Amino acid sequence: MYLGLDLGTSGVKAMLIDGDQKIVGSANGSLDVSRPHSGWSEQEPAHWVRATEEAVTGLKAKHPKEFAAVRGIGLSGQMHGATLIDASDKVLRPCILWNDTRSYVEAAALDADPRFRALTGNIVFPGFTAPKLAWVQKHEPDVFAKIAKVLLPKDYLRLWLTGEYISEMSDSAGTSWLDTGKRAWSSQLLAATNLSEAQMPALVEGTAQAGKLRSELAAQWGISGDVVVAGGAGDNAASACGMGTVSDGAAFVSLGTSGVLFAANGSYLPKPESAVHAFCHALPNTWHQMGVILSATDALNWHSGVTGKSAADLTGELGETLKAPTGVTFLPYLSGERTPHNDAVIRGAFIGLEHESSRVVLTQAVLEGVAFAIRDNLEALRSAGTGISRVTAIGGGSRSRYWLASIATALGVPVDLPADGDFGAAFGAARLGLIAATRADPIAVCTPPVTAGTIEPVSALSGAYEDAYKRYRALYPAIKSLAH
Repeated sequence: MYLGLDLGTSGVKAMLIDGDQKIVGSANGSLDVSRPHSGWSEQEPAHWVRATEEAVTGLKAKHPKEFAAVRGIGLSGQMHGATLIDASDKVLRPCILWNDTRSYVEAAALDADPRFRALTGNIVFPGFTAPKLAWVQKHEPDVFAKIAKVLLPKDYLRLWLTGEYISEMSDSAGTSWLDTGKRAWSSQLLAATNLSEAQMPALVEGTAQAGKLRSELAAQWGISGDVVVAGGAGDNAASACGMGTVSDGAAFVSLGTSGVLFAANGSYLPKPESAVHAFCHALPNTWHQMGVILSATDALNWHSGVTGKSAADLTGELGETLKAPTGVTFLPYLSGERTPHNDAVIRGAFIGLEHESSRVVLTQAVLEGVAFAIRDNLEALRSAGTGISRVTAIGGGSRSRYWLASIATALGVPVDLPADGDFGAAFGAARLGLIAATRADPIAVCTPPVTAGTIEPVSALSGAYEDAYKRYRALYPAIKSLAH
């Protein structure tokens, strides 16, 4: 048996698969986000451990015999988080998360240093790890002085699981310290934030062994024998392993808290000025590009909170037949935007409201706004040399057929739905655990799921959607001066 642990923003998922990659079961542990100030987003690393224990305990209770046979563990996690620990492995402050935008001034200063884009292949975004450390040095110098190691969230879990300081390429590519083409830490970029390679974890590929489960934990969990822990992956690369999006040109769209348009690449294709992320993949000698929007289902959940109706009820009111845009436009920039604007201070808006603008009209605008934000990502990927002919949909938002029809029509490409099953980050992490433990061929393991159905673009509405997208595109520059 092989265990996948996915440390998300809202919870930890534990998934068990067997040697044939059949899912045996899964369980979850819950997490909350602390927002002490506008633009801040933090979590206590101790809560990750608690949520992991909660998920593992739940999974073990349901499948005790199978759980005892675990031989490999793979890790997936929310990217970019700055987990700061001292020489005795004590956490120095709450982890600053991926969607925290406090360090936008520091990010701009680092991005102005041409070495960062040249070596990492990416803009230095406020959500990335390096500017967070520059912020800590400036605002919390006592904390900065005690830092012995900087770990990404899933790699803090690895420290708890194995006692080792290890990371891997896909997650580390989102720190602004990795030479992404060479797949190695850059001493130049670390020095630019007054850090050294000694304060970084060792690097392995996501498919490689990266420690073994501590004997105390193995005994507590009822597992005998060595359990290999794989390098693992950042959440999107792990989802790509789960979806089999590992070959050049394969792509998926993820509708989670954030939204992602992800394409696998057989070579390194950076174009930082497009705000497209060019990162290492979890498999050796493979890279990927992705556009990221900061609020996907988060935008619908915000609308749900305001209206007092569940997200499922709101989308249910729309039915399944795609409607033409109404003229009401929603900009989903609730916590800023990453691709293509790299703007931490822009905020969301409804435009075109009138007396007739009902709750259903606003819901439709929210879904369309996210679809158009993903279209922005597609245009950015195209500008970076990646063509996408179809995408597979994953994430909680993909349960809405209406939303997928809106995305298909906005992108102008078919959206495939995987057959029943969970092919997300926890499954991808379990696959990486299997590969590390058995030394199996990664391409042979990371196959795509069977397609259960395809949602085609609604050609009759393509003109109306194109007009609505042009309106959407015109609104960012129009409101930018109000936010800045």
